Amino acid sequence: MKKTRNVLWGLVFIVIGLVFGLNALDITHINIFFDGWWTLIIIIPCFIDLFKGEGKTGNIIGILVGVVLLLCSQGILDFSLVFKLILPVILVIIGISFIFKDTINKKVRDEMKKLNKKNEDEYCATFGGQKLDFSNEEFKGCNINAIFGGIDCDLKDSIVNEDVIINVSAIFGGVDIIVPKDVKVKVTSTPVFGGVSNERKNPKDDKIKTIYVNAICIFGGVEIK
Repeated sequence: MKKTRNVLWGLVFIVIGLVFGLNALDITHINIFFDGWWTLIIIIPCFIDLFKGEGKTGNIIGILVGVVLLLCSQGILDFSLVFKLILPVILVIIGISFIFKDTINKKVRDEMKKLNKKNEDEYCATFGGQKLDFSNEEFKGCNINAIFGGIDCDLKDSIVNEDVIINVSAIFGGVDIIVPKDVKVKVTSTPVFGGVSNERKNPKDDKIKTIYVNAICIFGGVEIK
């Protein structure tokens, strides 16, 4: 997924560069700064981030907002009507994502529900930062809340003897999770103008333990390394 995103970004810059170059040579006369060109700053990143593999709701909302604003700038839609409806539409989309999130990856979510029954440790960073280091400790899962703050959770040298779950809430904040090499990572997320970035490739060994990450990202992000 990351490679695909890099390719797409590369193509975007190549196209922009070619258009500027051809215009400078008077070969083409393409107007880059058309009415509503600035909406592409919203549309293009949101479209490319759909290829992250995690957390697509916020990006879909971003694309819809960008397209609607572009149509308004082109005079196809009325700005005043759109601004009245844009918040209700966003709230409806978010509500739908919450309702149907349990039907996606149902097997993973069922396993998470079992693990949550024995998950008690909780850590919170509000308007500040916190670093969690579980080196040489048995890790049994935890709940992490970053609200206008940041948390680094270092599990690199921790001991994982069974499947565990990390529930993460990143609200205007960020959470970095460094996981051991000898575990699998499975992610579910509810993103609202935020998301989860998972850089890990799972080993193919079915016998190794799994760390489940259940994330809610509201104008925030979770990065798994």
